[in-house]
Amino acid sequence: MSLQTFNLFSLTGKMRILHASWLAFFITFVVWFNHAPLMMAIAESLHLSKSEIKTILILNVALTIPARIVIGILVDKFGPKRTYSTLLALGSIPAFMFAFANNFEQLALARFLSGFIGAGFVIGIRLVGEWFPAKQVGIAEGIYGGWGNFGSAAAAGVLPILALTFGGADGWRYAIAATAVMSLVYSAIFYFSVSDTPKGSTYFKPKKAGAMEITSVGDLWFYIFMTMPLYATLTLLTWKLSSAPTGNLLSMPIATVIYVGIWLMYFYNVYKIFHVNSEHLKQPIEEIHRYKFKQVAVLNLAYFITFGSELAVVSMLPLFFFDTFHESQGVTMVQAGLLAGSFAFINLVARPMGGLLSDKFGRKLSLSIFVLGLALGYFGMSQIDAQWSLPAAVLLTMTCSSFVSAGCGAVYAIVPLIKRRMTGQIAGMVGAYGNVGGVLFLTILSFVNSNVFFTTIACVALVIVGFIQFIDEPKGHMVEVQEDGTVEMIELS
Repeated sequence: MSLQTFNLFSLTGKMRILHASWLAFFITFVVWFNHAPLMMAIAESLHLSKSEIKTILILNVALTIPARIVIGILVDKFGPKRTYSTLLALGSIPAFMFAFANNFEQLALARFLSGFIGAGFVIGIRLVGEWFPAKQVGIAEGIYGGWGNFGSAAAAGVLPILALTFGGADGWRYAIAATAVMSLVYSAIFYFSVSDTPKGSTYFKPKKAGAMEITSVGDLWFYIFMTMPLYATLTLLTWKLSSAPTGNLLSMPIATVIYVGIWLMYFYNVYKIFHVNSEHLKQPIEEIHRYKFKQVAVLNLAYFITFGSELAVVSMLPLFFFDTFHESQGVTMVQAGLLAGSFAFINLVARPMGGLLSDKFGRKLSLSIFVLGLALGYFGMSQIDAQWSLPAAVLLTMTCSSFVSAGCGAVYAIVPLIKRRMTGQIAGMVGAYGNVGGVLFLTILSFVNSNVFFTTIACVALVIVGFIQFIDEPKGHMVEVQEDGTVEMIELS
């Protein structure tokens, strides 16, 4: 199928699936970030302290890391149609809880639970991968990711206006409740608008649920090792919630219980990995059925630096612009927020472009260039100070963001081409590493100034460029076996 059949304005066939998918992702991000632009009104209404506000922001991302792993397993087992519809419906519940909370504890619980809807991104990766051929999957996944990701920016622009329209001290409540209603309504629309595969195609499922199937003993240990940072990040989040900067929300005994629980989950995960893989690894696996886990591991690292740095930088950029240019050029906090928004706005174009360039010029080469470009971009941003002209600082920021967003698109141009029946689980693990990067870089920022922060990201990116050279360019065919034993060859190039 040629790129000439990729008609973005079509609302039929695979294009209808693409538009339904990015809109579902867009709504999940509106719901996930519905608190951010209204945080000052919420704090004033419920008399929240600065430490409580910080806690709310941390809790919003805490559950998303394990949620992306869980959602990846569920989408591979039950299919995108049922999984996305269910997530949208269930995700409206904590949004309603948050909208009508009366104290900090209720807000905190609702925000923690809302992190689960942030995993919706994983579902569409599998769905879009089912509908688009390899030569188009990069641009399709790029549009899905870039346009859906814009939901956070849309929430920032629209929800304050909606709250003012409702008016009164409770305007913020009705604005957030409106996002919950939107999610609930669209869950039904999505269910009746999509199907998991094109007519006549097979939806391949893993033989066992609970962990990824691995095709060599060496990769089994590699997989176990690569799951550790996910649990280490949850440990880090627990530490932040029990430390002074966030008001010691968790007492030491409670934090200790959570630490133990996190690592018990890790060992249970290791057990599931062995359980899923022990039987079929007893005998050598035929070459045509193998895949290399290093493909997943490298993409984990690539998304760690691309989306991870994006999460961290978007969070700190408004204050960075304000602190840097307030005295020298009179930039206000509102203006700083608008200038910082340029970093996320680029997603609309750059992420699809990253996927398109991957389709046309090679996935390994494109990803290498994008990560190298973002490294240079962050090195440049580390040099920004009050003596810079504001247009030059914004132009550099947007250039860096272009490489960051394109890199995200390039990562997910490869994910659907590794092993079809496990695309959800692979997308979930890669996506979780993006959140790991965000948490780690924001933690680093709490100890250093912004110049060191940007330099650190750039140095990590240069290391990851080296790791990307170990990835194999997807080519030839991916092999899957239907329930009747028939072998199906899926073209990769």
